[in-house]
Amino acid sequence: MAPDRSTRPGATLSPVTDLRLRVDDFDYDLPADAIAQTPAEPRDASRLLVVNRAADALHHARFGDVGEWLRPGDLLVVNDSRVIPARLTGTRQGGGAAEVLLLRPLDDDPMRWEALVRPSRRLAVGSTVTLRSGDRVAVGERIGDGTRSVTFVGDPHAIMAAAGEMPLPPYIHDRSAPPDRYQTVYAQPLGSAAAPTAGLHFTPELLASLETRGVRRASVTLHVGLDTFRPLEGLFVDEHHIHREWYEIPAATRAAMNAADRVVAVGTTTVRVLETAARTTEATGWTELYVTPPYRFATVDALITNFHLPRSSLLMLVTAFVQAGMAEADAMAARNRLLDAYRVALEGGYRFFSFGDAMLIV
Repeated sequence: MAPDRSTRPGATLSPVTDLRLRVDDFDYDLPADAIAQTPAEPRDASRLLVVNRAADALHHARFGDVGEWLRPGDLLVVNDSRVIPARLTGTRQGGGAAEVLLLRPLDDDPMRWEALVRPSRRLAVGSTVTLRSGDRVAVGERIGDGTRSVTFVGDPHAIMAAAGEMPLPPYIHDRSAPPDRYQTVYAQPLGSAAAPTAGLHFTPELLASLETRGVRRASVTLHVGLDTFRPLEGLFVDEHHIHREWYEIPAATRAAMNAADRVVAVGTTTVRVLETAARTTEATGWTELYVTPPYRFATVDALITNFHLPRSSLLMLVTAFVQAGMAEADAMAARNRLLDAYRVALEGGYRFFSFGDAMLIV
């Protein structure tokens, strides 16, 4: 019988408390050549490190064989957000190159967006950037945390289609991959400034194969924003403030979760939606959920995720998930286990970050 997730222990509880954690406790050495510059071909040819929390065991596999580690009755929940061509380059008034990296539309006007602009100091309020398509973007006031408002002179999505580029992370220097390789095969609504990268490993054939095994699939939406690229601030983990991101969870997904034996979240963004939804009846809204260890997970039983940046909120979430599956473990023990898995992966030649390999944590 599937668990009743509406009354599952921890579903309405706040995160439990623990010793105050330091940001530098979640640092690790990463050689530059371990950062994947191009995606695996085909998508499911990437490697998979399976982490069994209860048994304290690691297994090496290929992502295309992920079905060997799943079982009938499991529900894959994916983030179906589509990345917008959010990187706009052009020329500022008076000459000189300029870049606008779009993050999200502002609530009060669909023509106005929050963005990172460079060089910010040389782009005064009211100045314009002329894009390679000839379209213009007006630079507005500072919003906070280094972002500005920008206003399109014309339809934003038409301008992005004409002049925008995929906003690959700054650690990817090889731009030769086709734009669709930075989209999941099931991406639907436009809105993300970065891809939900755990889903990049799936092919239509792999998803069909999993369905024949009795592994069903459901979707949520979270439009990925600025914090994907931002390291933790301050000396202590609890000093960081995570940016809010827009999410939606369909009623059909909630129903499928209640009928599932296990919920397998594809990516940390999916986890944030599901854990937010477990604490509210709202089907859509903004989430500022910042998952740090220790944490009581209300919905997620297993996690597919990539290898994350040192000192990042994503590494915090994964550490918390590792701890949740360990008997009587503290946060530092979970950190040690996760970073030991990262060490094994580095020694084994796994590739890290957005175009890199994956982990399945059960």
